Amino acid sequence: MKHFHILAGTGLLLVALAVAQQKPAAHPDLSGTWYSSSPLAGGALKQQVNGTVSFKKIDRSDSVASKREVPGARPSTREPAYKPEFQAKVKDLLDRESRTDPVFYCERPGTPRVGPPRRVVQLPNEMIFLYEDASGDVYRVIPTDGRPHRANANPSYYGDSVGHWDGDTLVVDSRNFVDDTWFGEGGYFHTDAMHVTERLWRVGENLAYQVTVEDPNVLTAPWTAPVRVVTPSTDALEESPKCVEADGHRLLNNDHHPQR
Repeated sequence: MKHFHILAGTGLLLVALAVAQQKPAAHPDLSGTWYSSSPLAGGALKQQVNGTVSFKKIDRSDSVASKREVPGARPSTREPAYKPEFQAKVKDLLDRESRTDPVFYCERPGTPRVGPPRRVVQLPNEMIFLYEDASGDVYRVIPTDGRPHRANANPSYYGDSVGHWDGDTLVVDSRNFVDDTWFGEGGYFHTDAMHVTERLWRVGENLAYQVTVEDPNVLTAPWTAPVRVVTPSTDALEESPKCVEADGHRLLNNDHHPQR
């Protein structure tokens, strides 16, 4: 009889091990602090000491599309395709960027223009994204427990967001936006019908970030932007200084972001 109990116990243990092996692995941990990845960051730092001027080049690889092939990235195009009747408007917004871009005047960039988060806090049923931005230090709380979008959410700059996992990739679905932001640097305006899908995943120690924008009111097709890869950072998050715009009325030409 004792021999029978041992065999039965061994059989149950084998069954338990088989079930455990079939259980999906835990999702990758995206938590961490990442380098600031604003596409508006300067490319060089000018320093003057005792009359001697020096320039230090700043690595902006985290701020622009990756030049290398990134595993898991989706096919992309450099620019979105606007309907013919809106192409002149996009060109005009870009040509007069310093006068037309809300970001020049301390307005919030919104999603997806704000880019990947500076810090990610991953919890069992939600993700917390923290940002550093001149217009104000933004946070987003994104549920990942399967709940739908809120039916009564007010339109906002960063949208109403819910997340889910697609294998090892976190997919963030956002909608219900205000319509006075740009979704990219090139005068990429949108309407309140915009729908944004952000995808975040690990590439070694780094974080990959790719976004798709849909707006059937102005675009001929969904636009998937080139993937960006941001690296880990040991820099603490700091409170951004107050954004004060006092030079708009002094503009004599149509400067662009890299010129200021």
